Amino acid sequence: MSGAATVLIVEDDPRQQQHLRAALEHHEVIEARDRHQALGLLREHMPPVVLLDLDLGDAASPGNGQGFALLEKIIETAPATRVVVMTGQADDALAVRAVGHGACGFHRKPVPQDAIRTAMDRALSVAAPETDGRYHVPAGQDRLLPGVIGGSPAIRKVCRAIARVAPADVSVVLTGESGTGKEIMARALHAASARSGHRFVAINCAAIPETLLEAELFGYERGAFTGAVKQTLGKIELAHRGTLFLDEIGDLPLSLQGKLLRFLQERVLERIGGRKEIEVDVRVICATHRDLRRLLEQDAFREDLYYRLAEIGVHIPPLRERAGDAVIMARHFLAQLCPPSRHGHKTFTPEALRVLDAYQWPGNVRELQNRVKRAVIMADGPKITAEDLDLAAEPERPKELDLRRCREDAERTVLYRALARANGNMSLAARMIGVSRPTLYDLLRQHGLRG
Repeated sequence: MSGAATVLIVEDDPRQQQHLRAALEHHEVIEARDRHQALGLLREHMPPVVLLDLDLGDAASPGNGQGFALLEKIIETAPATRVVVMTGQADDALAVRAVGHGACGFHRKPVPQDAIRTAMDRALSVAAPETDGRYHVPAGQDRLLPGVIGGSPAIRKVCRAIARVAPADVSVVLTGESGTGKEIMARALHAASARSGHRFVAINCAAIPETLLEAELFGYERGAFTGAVKQTLGKIELAHRGTLFLDEIGDLPLSLQGKLLRFLQERVLERIGGRKEIEVDVRVICATHRDLRRLLEQDAFREDLYYRLAEIGVHIPPLRERAGDAVIMARHFLAQLCPPSRHGHKTFTPEALRVLDAYQWPGNVRELQNRVKRAVIMADGPKITAEDLDLAAEPERPKELDLRRCREDAERTVLYRALARANGNMSLAARMIGVSRPTLYDLLRQHGLRG
């Protein structure tokens, strides 16, 4: 049997609905009893398979009822969806006509449950994602930095800045809220630099007690203090010819700021307990979620050290300012936790995607990753719902009063979010925002979202 999938049953007979639902107990079944309801569910869920009763609305004359008209509309609306039709009429001409209209299977009712399952498996085996017009979200993903997921205008701007800064051997300070991925950006910066063939050494200045931090940074000689039984190189020395990443630099104690400044000026260090000056060639990248300028005003951070470190500053935007990226990241994390090739593959419902997109993410990417992990554990079936995510969407508020700019920003945001929710399917994205595919292509080019 194929993996679990969403199937839309279009049947107005309650007994037949129950019969079909029982045969497809391992799949996610959604049901419709008329044309209007069926088309609404089709657009919302885009199921890979539809089981359609041709007798819908007129059992005495299936060829003239809602069934055939609905079949044509389904094929027009969702070309990638496979439709298996059923009828209570013993008329071979109906089968020929149904297949001619795009059905991939034809059965006379009552259909045995094993035949239903076989038809479902066959339909799933030939169902494939739409490839014509497939738009890989985000545009220009191949130009993003290693490890960076998404592609919103905000994050692409950061990636362009990082790409420009990488070849220049200058110190960089990355700022942004906790959980925005500053270390990922630091690693990407290192990978894009001339030092990529050497080590990337990271240390969190807030995670190590002040009494140990100096030894971790500068190293020590044997016998320098109790417990120093051998010579140990510090993080700075280990990063020779490579990159040193000082995370949470805003929490570096004042007592060590002067020593770090001297190293940055002279590019030499002395291990604790040693007298020999050691030359070290290293590029320094720092990161902090704190406001360094405010720390300067509070005399909690040395001004001379700040200007030595912040030769270039790059701000990483919070996830709430990266329109559409939460959906892209959530799918990425879900694929890592539940690979499609494994049993138990899960997907998000449309409502879950809407909530992911609308939530403000105070904990940023770290919170998103944790929410996806929680949802995988809490979900009862193959579909992750909004309830599984346990998120409360907050209304968005306009930040600009410039009407033209608001209109452009809103249009760009809608385009990117539609592409994110549609997982790159251009036809589906166009239907979501109510335009034709050629118009969608034009809008993407106009807003610089198509590479």
